[in-house]
Parts: sequence; structure tokens; C-alpha cells
Amino acid sequence: MQLLIIDALNLIRRLHAVQAQRHQHEARALAATGAALTNAANRLLAQFKPSHVIAVFDGAPVGFRHHLYPEYKAGRKAMPESLQNSLGELQQLLWQQGIDALLSDTDEADDLIATLATTLSRHGKSSIIVSTDQGFCQLLSPHIRLWDHFNQRWLDDAFVQQRYGLGVEQLVDYWALTGVSGSQIKGVPGIGPKRAKTLLQQHNTLDKLLATAPRGKDENTVHAHQHHALLSRQLVKLVDDIELGFNLQDLRYPPPTKGS
Repeated sequence: MQLLIIDALNLIRRLHAVQAQRHQHEARALAATGAALTNAANRLLAQFKPSHVIAVFDGAPVGFRHHLYPEYKAGRKAMPESLQNSLGELQQLLWQQGIDALLSDTDEADDLIATLATTLSRHGKSSIIVSTDQGFCQLLSPHIRLWDHFNQRWLDDAFVQQRYGLGVEQLVDYWALTGVSGSQIKGVPGIGPKRAKTLLQQHNTLDKLLATAPRGKDENTVHAHQHHALLSRQLVKLVDDIELGFNLQDLRYPPPTKGS
């Protein structure tokens, strides 16, 4: 069994950005986005030949992270209104290809995706997440893979090592230290990628770093801003135990015909 999980808005927004540059009139850009989405979905289905498939949409503008940290994702560029108004039609295009949509009024798409992939992994089943969002790298395992459709590459353990110089299991602590600018997560003041990598290479985990008496300036900084680091870790760590409320068989591909 293999589940293909499409990070729908990640895919759609990037496809639309390309088409908006090519077409002066928004109506044409939206029509071209629909065609590009159909083509991308067909390519992914042909490429990976999944037994199950789902497109996960973001339906929760305010979730638990906003309550923990009101600045979460503040200032992020809003989706164009015309595209927002067309999401129902784009969902319908995917449905016509046998791809159902999942969205929640309370949970972010990233957490729904993490729950789907991790739940399968616990039962020894495989999934492929289609997204350019490197935050999903924290989920990588023998049963969970991450595919960048636009660059046609796997974001795998080797990618993480090349990009961050760390193991997959260290990524959440790394982002807890550096913060994530795109989500307005601050991290620890003065600790950038190079210093965070060095600290985690020395201490392995944030918990071990905080449990060790500081020996240098950077350790002192992290200890002094422990609250920021722990809050940031809570914000960047994906939730993987959401109650989904549907049967995996509902996601079979191709969908069963009536009566089967």
C-alpha cells in the first residue's frame, strides 16, 4: 500500500504564481492554473502509481499555534482573492481525477498531513508527501518520503544532511533555535543557522543543551532565552495524532465504482 498526500495549497499557489506571470488577465491565469493542476495531478499519479491518494487543503486560518503565539504567520502574503474564490473549482478538478480533498476548520494542513503519514508509518505502510515545504523533513523515515514536484527531487536524509549538516531527528531543535522567518517564529535571538548547527553537533539535542551548564557565549544565550527556544519548538513540531474521522479505504485510487 502507498498513500500519495498532496499538499494542495503548496502546489496550487506555486502553479498560480507561474501562470499569473504568463497571463495578464486573471481569468486566463486561473483557467491556466486549473489546467496546470490537472496536468500535475496526472503526472504525480502516473509517476508514483499510488494505491490511495488525498489532497490536503488548509481550512484553519486560526489554530492552536496562533493562540500560543499571536504573531504566528503574521504578515505572510495573503492568497490572491481570485484564487481563494476558485479553490472550490480546483478541488472539483481534483475530485474528477479521483482525488478527494481533506480540510479541517480547526487543524492546519501540515498537521493533517503529518497525522496521515505518521499513522500509516506506525502500521508499516508507506506514504509520499508532495510539497516544497521543508518543514515536512522532520517526518522522514523508512515509510515517509517527501517529493518536491517543482524541482523533481526527493527531499531525503541526504538532502537534510547537505542542506543543514544535521540528522532528520535534529531538525525540530534546529528550527527551535534559528526560528522560521516565513512563519514569524523568532527562535533564539542571535542564534542563526551556523551557530545552531554547531550547538546541535556538540550537544545533539536542545534538551541536552539546556541540561548542560553553559560553557560559552552561545550556550549562555540559549539558556537565557530558554522560553523562546521551547516555545519555538512547540510551534515548529508537527502534530501527528489528530482524530481524522474517516476510513483509509475512502482514499483508494482509483476510487471504487458504485457497488464494488
